[in-house]
Amino acid sequence: MLSRRQLLQSLIAAMALPTQILQAKGLLPHRFIVPPLAQSRREGNDLFFDLNIQAGLSRFFSNATTKTWGINMPFLGETLRANKGDRVHINVKNSLPETTTLHWHGMKLPAREDGGPHQPVAPNATWLSEFDIIQPAATTWYHSHQLHRTGSQVYKGLAGLFIIDDKEADALHLPSEYGVDDFPVVIQDRTFQRDGSFSYVRSMRDRVMGKTGNVILVNGVVKPTLTTNKPLIRLRILNGSNSRIYQLAFDDKRSFHIIGSDGGLLEKPLKSNSVQLAPGERAEVLVDISDGGVPTLINQPNQNSRRLEPSGMMQMMAAPDKRFSIFQIDARGVDKIQATIPDNLVVHQKTDMQVSQKRHLKLQAQMGPAMMSGRGLSINGKRMDMNRIDEIVKAGSLEVWTVTNSSMMPHPLHIHNAQFKIIGKQGRILEHETGFKDTVLLEPRGSMQLLIHFPDYKDEKRPYMYHCHNLEHEDQGMMGQFLVV
Repeated sequence: MLSRRQLLQSLIAAMALPTQILQAKGLLPHRFIVPPLAQSRREGNDLFFDLNIQAGLSRFFSNATTKTWGINMPFLGETLRANKGDRVHINVKNSLPETTTLHWHGMKLPAREDGGPHQPVAPNATWLSEFDIIQPAATTWYHSHQLHRTGSQVYKGLAGLFIIDDKEADALHLPSEYGVDDFPVVIQDRTFQRDGSFSYVRSMRDRVMGKTGNVILVNGVVKPTLTTNKPLIRLRILNGSNSRIYQLAFDDKRSFHIIGSDGGLLEKPLKSNSVQLAPGERAEVLVDISDGGVPTLINQPNQNSRRLEPSGMMQMMAAPDKRFSIFQIDARGVDKIQATIPDNLVVHQKTDMQVSQKRHLKLQAQMGPAMMSGRGLSINGKRMDMNRIDEIVKAGSLEVWTVTNSSMMPHPLHIHNAQFKIIGKQGRILEHETGFKDTVLLEPRGSMQLLIHFPDYKDEKRPYMYHCHNLEHEDQGMMGQFLVV
């Protein structure tokens, strides 16, 4: 039971959450929920899924229900799982009253199967997405990518994980029993109104900086407790928030090993006591809990976080980055045997191809009336236009993209149909940034060089996207299009 003082501290920490919700027992720790694996039908290497995008009701607090959206669930989506070499056939039905999409974030696939703005699914319509899994084991995800509506639709719940397995990763004998020692961790922040409903963009600050909330959800649960008896667990962490950047650490300062990033396993486990994730980024970590402790994963602002703070007039609109709890691990009943972590993981193949093209992207924010009206965000001075192709890429080519953030606030950049390497950056390349990436965080006034090998998928009509993964920025036009020909 919480003491009166502890309850008061919880109320203060939750900031603006309405009193009648805060007084509910829903503030007490909840059980960690693992999204179920989506049912599938296998015929050799062909794997068939049926997904229903639907409305539902969710209970985040004991005295209120929330209208939510999900995929085969009331909120969020079931976890898809497939093997490298499979051909997946995903039948998507839209049971919502508005048009939406499902984008396979992190996948290399033909443009017509990408699930971006050019593949809308109207109400009561279906869309069949079919593609080969050509990339190594990784934690990818899927979410709405409806033009100008991505932020609000993801906020309501349209997101889920998509796990890829392969023989090379299986041979490492890492924790891989889903929901037993291998756990999905989808972190999101939300704001609630008095009646329990979501409160989305309500202010100029929300539009300019991106929507942040004052309640943290993990797999759709407020401050859950993960109880396990396994001495070594694997956390597949996704920052599924619209705009919040997390600096994740444990409250007891224990270290962990980062073993994977957006595009799959690293070459070696990297020991760390924190990991920074921007919206859309993923990290796989191994946590040794053989000591039987009860650590809490927290957001812990540090020196690196301060480099991400907006400057100028943006600083006045930024929400303070505070320490807060995300979820707890209860390992008091752990099997106290020594946990072993391999010294090496996988080898990242080096290419001997010549760089065929160098491109420059500049992420820009125009201050003043343009920003306040929602038209101040652009890439290379252009806002998103479905009828304009910004870049043309040759299929199978190797390119270097230099990405510069000229604005006074951070921007996470996501590139569709690509897993790339960071080959240059202002400042230190972080542990999880040493692997293959599809989303990278550009600090204010920062820049990066990305080495991108594009798959051999050609389509002269249907483009892919590159965009800021702060979803409110994306919806306001910080997005461009490229064809692969």
